[in-house]
Amino acid sequence: MSLESDLALANRLAEAAGAAIRPFFRAAFSHEAKADASPVTEADRAAEAAMRRLLDAEAPRDGIIGEEYGTERPDASRQWVLDPIDGTVSFMAGRPIFGTLIALLQDGWPLLGIIDQPISGERWVGAAGEPTLFNGRPATTRTCRSLADATLATTGPQYFSDHDGTHFMALAAQTSHKRMVFGGDCYNYGLLASGHLDLVVEAGLKLHDFAALVPIVEGAGGTMCDWNGEPLNADSAKENGGHVIALGDPARLEDVIDGLACHHG
Repeated sequence: MSLESDLALANRLAEAAGAAIRPFFRAAFSHEAKADASPVTEADRAAEAAMRRLLDAEAPRDGIIGEEYGTERPDASRQWVLDPIDGTVSFMAGRPIFGTLIALLQDGWPLLGIIDQPISGERWVGAAGEPTLFNGRPATTRTCRSLADATLATTGPQYFSDHDGTHFMALAAQTSHKRMVFGGDCYNYGLLASGHLDLVVEAGLKLHDFAALVPIVEGAGGTMCDWNGEPLNADSAKENGGHVIALGDPARLEDVIDGLACHHG
């Protein structure tokens, strides 16, 4: 398939997920805790099921890695990675800052990605070698003169281990911490790609949490890597504890890595 047809399919997947999610937003729905105590709702499952139906019909030889329904055709060189609602806690709280994440991996490397916010109608689309688009128009990260000027975001301090949290707070102390943003999950990466945030740092992310974000951030002029500066691929979550840096201005990368390491031990 061509990149153009892959992107067209990815956009249809986002439409299918959004149609499944919208009826449940700020409405009655069932939910339960998964094995790791994170919540899952009817909407998560309905959205992933809708996307899987489409993939089974249109790309039957491609693999699927989904947050709710697991992996199909794991040996395929092309793998669609689906997170139907990234930010389920925000969704359950009626906050429209969650998103559907759709990625296509080629041999384990992110080839394209979508962040879709189905309530506000916001969609970021990224593909390797292409400029990132936000609702059809180019999205661009902003420059950042120093860490002291940087607005840093993370989903929440509760997602860091004590060890990782120490590293994160050491970095946070060097940024404009009075402007630090908590909450937002994938939405923060879209805001970074559009030039509204400078830096997102997280730990414990799984492949479905970050695969779609890489082409979006990089196509907007930013960079994504682990806390050691290594690029992210299908093995990153297992190899590095899901440590992720997204940075709008790649010129600050060394400063960020140094900042995270300054309490190393």
